[in-house]
Amino acid sequence: MKNVLITGANKSIGYETARQLLQNGYFVFLGSRNFENGLEAAGKLKAEGLSNVEAIQLDVTDDESVKMARIEIGKRTEALDALINNAGINGGWPQAALEASIDQFKQVFETNVYGVARVTQAFIEMLRKSPQPRIVNVSSSGCSLTLHCDPTWKYYTHKAAVYPASKAAMNMYTINLAYELKDTKFKVNAVCPGFVATDFNGHRGTGTVQEAGTRIAKYVMIGEDGPTGKFISEEHNPETGECPW
Repeated sequence: MKNVLITGANKSIGYETARQLLQNGYFVFLGSRNFENGLEAAGKLKAEGLSNVEAIQLDVTDDESVKMARIEIGKRTEALDALINNAGINGGWPQAALEASIDQFKQVFETNVYGVARVTQAFIEMLRKSPQPRIVNVSSSGCSLTLHCDPTWKYYTHKAAVYPASKAAMNMYTINLAYELKDTKFKVNAVCPGFVATDFNGHRGTGTVQEAGTRIAKYVMIGEDGPTGKFISEEHNPETGECPW
């Protein structure tokens, strides 16, 4: 049985991704900053008959929390087959370039960029022990520099200075991570789940969490011929899945 750790998995897209991977035979370590919320989420999944799940207290902004999560998961398995860096925050609105506070930038980057690096570095040795390790960094087509420079893009006027900048920085981390692991069995990709209706965006999205979970789970389960070092947005490009950086 393959093992996967999902950060920020107690609700919304992370929770649905956990459900779908459980249905596909994975054991899921369900990371949650608030442990009680994680336990509740794991309990709901078990009530559906999806028993191979365990809640893990994991605050991606806290070194000690990440260290303890690594220890706890290490007690249960030597190898981790997949890591989904899903935890993220938007930083609140508005986010005008001339008005967003430095504290907003710091808070969002702490979770969306530093948190991804912190968790990845903490679990990389466990991932190396898997025969087919996978890392999926949950991104957004809304952080594409190319698309945001294109006046014909349907979301061209949806500008924000903080959240997209953090995800663009995370994408660069993904490129470097994939490059460093290019001669291994790793597959490392940034995956956009789509513009999904969740509390993250005030339920303004047009997609469903089920669609989002399917998109993320797909790149956890890709085979040896699957892509690596790519920015994937099947909502933006249904044909190839690739999104411009």
